[in-house]
Amino acid sequence: MSTPKRLPYHTLSPEAYRGLGATKAALEKSSLGMELIQLVWLRMSQINGCAFCLEMHAQALRADNVPDAKLDSVAGWRVSDRFSERERAALAWTEALTHVDRTHAPDEDFEPLKAYFNEVEISDLTFAIALMSAFNRLAIGMRQ
Repeated sequence: MSTPKRLPYHTLSPEAYRGLGATKAALEKSSLGMELIQLVWLRMSQINGCAFCLEMHAQALRADNVPDAKLDSVAGWRVSDRFSERERAALAWTEALTHVDRTHAPDEDFEPLKAYFNEVEISDLTFAIALMSAFNRLAIGMRQ
């Protein structure tokens, strides 16, 4: 069943939408690497239930030759052996910020980042999470 679209937010608020696009373009240059960013975005989109974003990020990861078995395990990353410690730290931070209303971004999720990322990368990762949060809410809220 298809849900009717509500409003074309990208054309109604073009300047704001371009700002999100500029943030995405900046993140594409990050030393984090797009594979990690797309993995984080896929997990956030799973949590938020954004079908459009799920398909987009899974497709991007497949295009980068990420194995299907790894993509199939993203929701269970905590018990899967398919993820590096670096990815685990990023995914834990993603979940903490996605559920910030409950977690309040605890130190136990922030501190492990320091072992795998420099300060700029932690900042970039946090921007990546915030950006996808905005895109998920736009896509879900406006039924895109």
